[in-house]
Amino acid sequence: MNHPYLEDTIAAIATPNGVGAISVIRISGSNAASVANKIFKGKVGLSAMKANSVHHGKIVNEQGEFIDDVLLTLFKHPNSYTGEDVVEISYHGSPLIGQKIMELLLKQEVRAAEPGEFTKRAFLNNKLDLAQAEAVIDIISSRTDASLRGARDQLDGLLSKNVTELRKSLLDTLSFLELELDFAEEELEFVAKEELLEKINNIINSIEGLLASYNFGKVIRDGVNVAIVGAPNAGKSSLLNYLLKESRAIVSSIPGTTRDIIREEMTYDGILFKLFDTAGLRASEDLIEREGIRRSNETIKNADLVIFLSDVEHGFDSAIFADLLNLVNRNKIIKVMNKIDLKKLHVNDDEIKISALTGEGISNLLKSMKFSATKNANYSEKSAIVSNVRHYNCLRRAKESLNKAANSINQKFSLEFISLDLRSTIDSLGEIIGTVTTDDVLNNIFSKFCIGK
Repeated sequence: MNHPYLEDTIAAIATPNGVGAISVIRISGSNAASVANKIFKGKVGLSAMKANSVHHGKIVNEQGEFIDDVLLTLFKHPNSYTGEDVVEISYHGSPLIGQKIMELLLKQEVRAAEPGEFTKRAFLNNKLDLAQAEAVIDIISSRTDASLRGARDQLDGLLSKNVTELRKSLLDTLSFLELELDFAEEELEFVAKEELLEKINNIINSIEGLLASYNFGKVIRDGVNVAIVGAPNAGKSSLLNYLLKESRAIVSSIPGTTRDIIREEMTYDGILFKLFDTAGLRASEDLIEREGIRRSNETIKNADLVIFLSDVEHGFDSAIFADLLNLVNRNKIIKVMNKIDLKKLHVNDDEIKISALTGEGISNLLKSMKFSATKNANYSEKSAIVSNVRHYNCLRRAKESLNKAANSINQKFSLEFISLDLRSTIDSLGEIIGTVTTDDVLNNIFSKFCIGK
């Protein structure tokens, strides 16, 4: 792909800020080897190096003064991450050394890379499609086995393959429709309308399957927001502390101890749960506690799951539960009875019995949390899953266009209407993999990357 963006040679420190054993500077572009050759002194120059080879040497400045011992790795186009000549310099992980090497490079025909520019070049040079490029940042930010596996599948092209096949099928159909339009006066029919409608409905079903995976994909990618709510002194902070295995929240027998939202995270069976310990729900004249309750209500509204905590001393509070139903859908609520270590009592079948003090029943709560977060998720390890809101919106628009096309067929509208809707569908699918895109979209996507990736 010819693009003025690719004419510059770029460089950046590709490892995180701070002191470490090794840091890496990455250089990419047509002049990568020549500019590196000016500051690297090894047994052979870069022009004599084989591709994908590693060489020991020294970095020196313009006066020949020693900067650091380094390992230099050379990748030659097109067999590199970016599809260009790439040089990576591994040096001792001092920020000062990295700064000195970057200063030497920037004095030559090199500019500092923008966030995500190396991956952007990989996309522009057809090394990755856009969905795969977006998976790179998901891999970098993954924090659980599930999120890593989902991002890895996307980088491997699982979603891209599905979208590409759907798009190709529509392109083939569209070509016949447009051919039929060209021979409209001869009244030739290249595609039977019944077959066309069946094909469109099959593709709609495929897109609906991808759209249905989005809720599960969000869980894998972003985790689950869990609000822990209940009456004051029901044991919300004790439960949070037990789940975290540390004293994160203040525990007191005085009701109303928690005045603000406490947010912590934990992982269970590959799923990230973002826990919010909220203020106890009750009427209060205390201005600070009332503000805490207001914030609790906002947290509840935005939660994916709500743990409604009661305790054996006060029993199930139906009034608070009724108020809770005004804030959140019933199917998001897990009812839990706490403090069963104090006494045994009859508990409703839909309540999970626990002791946040001893840990009894906590494993059942965790299983219920995972089940609630992933229910209706019927996907194998090799299923294409949508986890990106941009992809979701593209698919939604594609489905809307196909529904219009199907309606046009049923209403016996002109082929021009059907063709236009199919073209809109093809464009929407193309936006996912980057065959149809704009600089604004690309800039927005890659600006979220770290510099050096």
